[in-house]
Amino acid sequence: MPKKASLLETIALRGLEIAPSQVWGAIRIVPLLRRQVRYDLRLWQRQYRDDAAIVSLKGDLKYMSYVPHGLVLSWSDDGSPLAAFGGQLVASEGKLLATGWHSARLLHRMAKRERGNNLRFLPLHLAMEGFLSMFFSGPDIAWSEYSRQVLSRGLSPRWEMSVGGRAIDGLEDALRVFEIHEQQVGVLLFVADALASAFVTPTSEDYRALHRSLLEDFYGELLYQYGCLYQTTAPMSLSVDESKIDSLADLQQAIAQMRSDWAAFQGFMASNLLGCQLTAQRVYTAGPFSLQRFITDLHLKDENHIGEAIVRDNGELEYLKTYRLSAAQTRRVYLLSQLAACGWQLDRAAERLGNTREDFVLRLEKAGFGYLLNNQLLEKARKYQRQSHSR
Repeated sequence: MPKKASLLETIALRGLEIAPSQVWGAIRIVPLLRRQVRYDLRLWQRQYRDDAAIVSLKGDLKYMSYVPHGLVLSWSDDGSPLAAFGGQLVASEGKLLATGWHSARLLHRMAKRERGNNLRFLPLHLAMEGFLSMFFSGPDIAWSEYSRQVLSRGLSPRWEMSVGGRAIDGLEDALRVFEIHEQQVGVLLFVADALASAFVTPTSEDYRALHRSLLEDFYGELLYQYGCLYQTTAPMSLSVDESKIDSLADLQQAIAQMRSDWAAFQGFMASNLLGCQLTAQRVYTAGPFSLQRFITDLHLKDENHIGEAIVRDNGELEYLKTYRLSAAQTRRVYLLSQLAACGWQLDRAAERLGNTREDFVLRLEKAGFGYLLNNQLLEKARKYQRQSHSR
């Protein structure tokens, strides 16, 4: 029996090499190369082309969104190489619901085992569903401050908004004109030098097939704004000191050092993802591989990311896809995490954050969680705010 891959604690590009970036307008794409490919794990895209997808579990609605495609993971238990046609084994999936001009596909589970060693999962939506379901049940004790809706139904429903890749100015052109390296298996994607996402596949063939799928991913509103506001990236350049070059060997060594410096700097640009502490959850074990979803430790003033990964049992990263949370999304999950840590007691959570009870109530309302609280408590907090401003 193969050993099970341990849960991710940090994102480390083990087995991957960072290559010099390519720039188009405000878009910077940093190629990720894999020198040793085993071909015992492959990814294949399955297109849906419906207006929306409804993901259910045991007949209950769990998640609804626009899902342009799924990924089918194929693996071998003994390390033997695979051809990339696992996703063709199932021509269609799910029941199609048509209502007037719209259609929705009913899918069962975020990750579903199919015939043989094949697993279908919904990229990024797997991570987003985990993010939305954090602290979803609400208070365990019927505290008097909470609304009847929350006491009976929890936080249902929770929702977030994002933008598609085609809405980010320059991304489609960048993906069209950028060179794909022979051993490239992924990218670090920056918009105006802000890390938008990281994407890694098991093989270079898989990456070439999925290269333009970055357009079908969703991104935070901040990246859309950066694409509109900035037309270029910050100037960055490295050069070789000609005075130290006396031979081809010197030139080769200088270029190798320059590439190493580039890789180190571009890794530093993504340091709020790479090397950060994670909270991870195993979704599925596929032979020697583990499909996991994660969220970085929350910091209100820094970047925060959610994502999903496939990790080999020796710790090597075979698949990665991430989403950068907006500041508002971070605030929402941070406030919920503080409430949960304090047993959903408002006074304890307010004290922990250095707020008065009324200030904390107003923070919750501003973050979009006003429906958590009963009307009397909200009115009292608003009255407190008006009196404070009139002094």
